[in-house]
Amino acid sequence: MKSSFPTIDSRSLADQVVASIEQMIINNEIKPGSKLPNEYDLALQLQVGRSTVREAIKILESKNVLTIVRGSGTFVCEWPGLMDDPLGFRFVADKKRLALDLCEIRSLIEPYLAECAARNASLDDVNVLQEACDTIAYYISQGSQEYSKTDIEFHTRIAMCSGNQISSKLIPVIHQGISAYSLLTEPLSASRAPVTHQKVVDAIRNRDPKAAKEAMAEHLHDNMQILLNITEKS
Repeated sequence: MKSSFPTIDSRSLADQVVASIEQMIINNEIKPGSKLPNEYDLALQLQVGRSTVREAIKILESKNVLTIVRGSGTFVCEWPGLMDDPLGFRFVADKKRLALDLCEIRSLIEPYLAECAARNASLDDVNVLQEACDTIAYYISQGSQEYSKTDIEFHTRIAMCSGNQISSKLIPVIHQGISAYSLLTEPLSASRAPVTHQKVVDAIRNRDPKAAKEAMAEHLHDNMQILLNITEKS
């Protein structure tokens, strides 16, 4: 780690330190999830004052590039620069309309990502997806809302193993879509989800892009129908 940091000119400002650290993340010299040196060592390596480093870290934290864990240190975010709710969905008042609109957008995006995942997913990806699929099925059978957390992990994994570098930027839409759906529905209303999830996993395992795309489209169509039924009854 020590040799990775280029020297910053003594006249540089905090934004130049910010740019330097961001470039190292882009170059994969500092990996997502990794810990940065402490403030003193970082200042020494960059040859700038500790106050400059402190300011740069605050800027990067505000941009969701770094995260400070009290008592542990400063870490690169798992998805640098990606906010939980960058589009401000939490401020949309009509949650039913939001859930429908997000499901509609997901229906345009996720079947394609599943199709790509069938071409690019590793064996480890498939194993993780199968484990998530089984966990979701268990929680739904128990009527537990806990299934939604694993559901987010399931759909996120498909996006990440699609091989499309833009897919990671769409993860907040997937997260918010699943969260909005789960807030309006009961776990047992998603009883078909384990079936369609399994179809998606099987298609990805079998390297069948067409089947993966169709299975994901079927899954999201089911979700849309459930949401429409809720909307019509209200």
